[in-house]
Amino acid sequence: MKKIFLVLFTIFATATATAQRGVKIAYIDMEYILDKVSDYAEAKNQLEQKAQKWKQEIEVKRNDINKLKEGLKTERALLTKELIEEREEEIAFQEKELLDYQLKRFGPTGDLISQKSVLVKPIQDQVFTIIQDLAEARNYDFVFDKSSDLTMLFAANRHDISDLIVRRLTRAAKQSQLTSKELKKLESEEAQEDLEADPEYQARQKKLEDRKAERQRIIDERKAAQEAKRKEYQERREKLLQEREAKKNERNGVKTTDTEDKGDVNSTDDPAPTEGDDAPQPKSNTTENNDKQTAAEAAREAREKKLEDRRKAAEERRAKILADREAAKKARDEERNKNNTPETTDTETTDEE
Repeated sequence: MKKIFLVLFTIFATATATAQRGVKIAYIDMEYILDKVSDYAEAKNQLEQKAQKWKQEIEVKRNDINKLKEGLKTERALLTKELIEEREEEIAFQEKELLDYQLKRFGPTGDLISQKSVLVKPIQDQVFTIIQDLAEARNYDFVFDKSSDLTMLFAANRHDISDLIVRRLTRAAKQSQLTSKELKKLESEEAQEDLEADPEYQARQKKLEDRKAERQRIIDERKAAQEAKRKEYQERREKLLQEREAKKNERNGVKTTDTEDKGDVNSTDDPAPTEGDDAPQPKSNTTENNDKQTAAEAAREAREKKLEDRRKAAEERRAKILADREAAKKARDEERNKNNTPETTDTETTDEE
């Protein structure tokens, strides 16, 4: 009770002194840390095996004492008073030996507690050293042990630095096997961990993440707007193409009808046109659009015909050039063959005897 009161008083005093900047608290779980240390786990298993052996020895001695008690109880009627007292003294002596042995092995200052203390003390010293370094680096005001006698009614996980202690213990165990370069890397990692635990650094990181998320949101909105515009343009283009196709079909139908009407003009009884009829009549919007489309199609056909003529002329020129080259080559070959032919003269030889 005095210990708890002292701890609470210390907390209150320190909290009052640091009220303006706030109190930073962390806690560890020493049992959790010890279980994570491989050397301690192995030594703990060996110690548990010893304790199990001691318990078996105690159980054997207890059974022997029980047998002596049962024998005395069975033979009490046959024994003299001196023999009974002698056996009772023997049983009491063995019971005292058993109690002493229990205290020696499992008492408050027994072998189990003392060997466990020897086993835990080096690790505890390392843990305390790491805690002091972390407290100075991260400005902790209090660091509690969750597994101690101090009752913690609530502890948020964000204040638990047990895993951090385990990592640094593991690193410290490997330092003797690391090179100078690896040690520098290890120190930089520890410095980065301390930096990430700084509230100001965390606030800056959060602000950067918020800005990054805002930029991504703006980019997504722009992409969505561009996609909507592209879709709208595509729909409008398809609509225009459909309208043009419909007007083209309509114009083709109008041309057929006009041709049939022109064939029937001479047979009609309409009066001859007057001078007033020769004046240009205003065209409707549909007729004007049809005329524009007809002119555009005529221009396109003229361009296509012109391109086709150019292509044909180019092919003809290419064919002519190839024919001329072939004729020249043939002439050169004939001239070469003619020059290389040897002249032969027929000589008549007569043999005179």
